[in-house]
Amino acid sequence: MQSTRNKLINLLAEKSSKNEFISGQVLSEKLNISRSAIWKHMNELKKDGYIIEGISRKGYRIMMYPDKLSENTIKWGLNTNWLAHHIIHKESVESTQKLAHIAAIDGAAHGTIVIADEQTDGKGRADRFFHSKKDEGIWMSIILRPNILPYEAPQITLLTATILAQVLDQYEGINPQIKWPNDILINNKKVSGILTEMQAEQDKVSYVIIGIGINVNQKLSSYPKDLQSKVTSLNIEKNEKNDKTKLIQNIIKSFEEKFDLYLKDGFPNVKTIWEQYGFRINEQLEIKTSNESWSGKFLGIAEDGALLAKRDSGIIEKIYSAEISWF
Repeated sequence: MQSTRNKLINLLAEKSSKNEFISGQVLSEKLNISRSAIWKHMNELKKDGYIIEGISRKGYRIMMYPDKLSENTIKWGLNTNWLAHHIIHKESVESTQKLAHIAAIDGAAHGTIVIADEQTDGKGRADRFFHSKKDEGIWMSIILRPNILPYEAPQITLLTATILAQVLDQYEGINPQIKWPNDILINNKKVSGILTEMQAEQDKVSYVIIGIGINVNQKLSSYPKDLQSKVTSLNIEKNEKNDKTKLIQNIIKSFEEKFDLYLKDGFPNVKTIWEQYGFRINEQLEIKTSNESWSGKFLGIAEDGALLAKRDSGIIEKIYSAEISWF
């Protein structure tokens, strides 16, 4: 169900697209709220960056839409069944993952999204620092409460990777690849990372948090020199600024659709799509686990999401956790 704020924006947008005004009285009648409440909503929209013209005896119209993130700008035009009905937006946080854990423990609903303009202590896999400068990328976490067993949770990382790859693939000239298990690459450089964390009992998942970081509008100079050969952004690849809000909405809509299909049909379709985008499948790689290091051929992923690699001896191994590098 749409909020009053979203209904108000839609009514304004419909008239504004025709360069017409809509009166406060009409808004009051359609939304079943007072003229005073309309005025308060208008002030809140202005705080979000909407430029609204108000003329006595004519009414209101939107002159310019905001280019900054907020709960309202993300929700406007976003019609989902369960995902992003509740959005926690912050200008700056240590980590959206940390805030999402707090929210989940406090009972945040399935599908709640935590998003920030900036992370001061963003974390990637193995507690590596994730560069998350203000307004340059997408830093968000999704709280899920799926009816799955704990051992199935890593499949959600791979599902998320396929969703991001397919969304980025819609940009002209962008050919994303998925590096097992949690990175999205463009031209062999990292553009996005995924961090999956969960709270579970032996046979029940309490919640899963999917952390997503995407480099959107960074220039190469945004990164330390030691990272410039390893990372990229949509801006670097396309040489143009990109609409973060639209990208976020596309991810949210795709995530809801693909996650529902995953719960209904299981992992096989995810596996097929993942392998279409898989980075350097059928090539030699080196695998380093806590017990040993060895080289082999990357075959793809197994039905449960594990990496499949063939040793030089011909034995095929399932790898669930390891450091992977390619020759």
